Amino acid sequence: MESIQGGGAEEGRSSMDDLWFFQVVASNETLTAASRELGCSLSVVSKRLTALERRLGARLVRRGARRLALTSEGRRYAARTQGILDQLRELEDSLADRSAALRGTLVVESTIGLGRAHVAPLLGEFVADHPQLHAQLHTSGLPLRPHRRAFDVAVHVGAPPDSSLRMRRLAANRRVPCAAPSYLAERGAPAVIEDLAAHDCIVLRENEGDFALWRFGEASQPRHVRVHGHLSSNDGDVVTDWALRGRGVIMRSEWHVAPYLDRGELVRVLPHVSTPAADIYALYGNDEHVPHRVSRFIDHLASGLPRRLSETGGAPSSR
Repeated sequence: MESIQGGGAEEGRSSMDDLWFFQVVASNETLTAASRELGCSLSVVSKRLTALERRLGARLVRRGARRLALTSEGRRYAARTQGILDQLRELEDSLADRSAALRGTLVVESTIGLGRAHVAPLLGEFVADHPQLHAQLHTSGLPLRPHRRAFDVAVHVGAPPDSSLRMRRLAANRRVPCAAPSYLAERGAPAVIEDLAAHDCIVLRENEGDFALWRFGEASQPRHVRVHGHLSSNDGDVVTDWALRGRGVIMRSEWHVAPYLDRGELVRVLPHVSTPAADIYALYGNDEHVPHRVSRFIDHLASGLPRRLSETGGAPSSR
């Protein structure tokens, strides 16, 4: 018979087990995704959720929604659950000998491209150095959701979306417009940002906001232009590959396109026009006590990420 973390029969579970279970449910987009993270079947998750709601006498999740939707009671329970689990982790960490080996679970969230190219290798190095630590890396093209915070550290590109989180700048970065030489030979290079409105611009649909509004200038003097094109995707690698094949102009992070620019496979357009900073940050809880495993990993990111970006010129060279 399946169980979650050895929960066994309902009466044998502790309240802490239920807190941990619901935090996993609340942090996922669907119950199917939660069941994968929990390592059990969808039916087991559904039954346990029903049993938890029955015990609390409150509906926590709206059934039938395309994505997992919490009720107002579910949002309250998830928020308080996160706080209780954070306090428990902080207590355990504060009692531990700082010279002892790092242990416990480290949950890291990142955008897909940066996660694959750099966060994953750095996390792998960190766990290799601290073998009693267990780590999870979640990569997503969806916007960061601080109100459903199920991570210890989130690696975020651009202005952090929530001021309640602490942040540490890991590396400098900007988003830059660029295109393949073949595209520019056929269509010509834009001379001013307004010229982009007449070009085929490939839009990356990630995070929230107006995807087709490309921003230029510094924060003190912002400028923008609305672009149009035939292609868009939520996958940064797909967008870059289209640009490499001469399909249009893209606006991508400098860390990602630097090697293609260095090799001449892409050419920066409007090089005389500045673009706003989109630095890379580590975001973590605004708690009085930061767990030692979290602070040590952020230190590892802060030293390792700039080194990797310098060594590789940004993204991997393979297409």
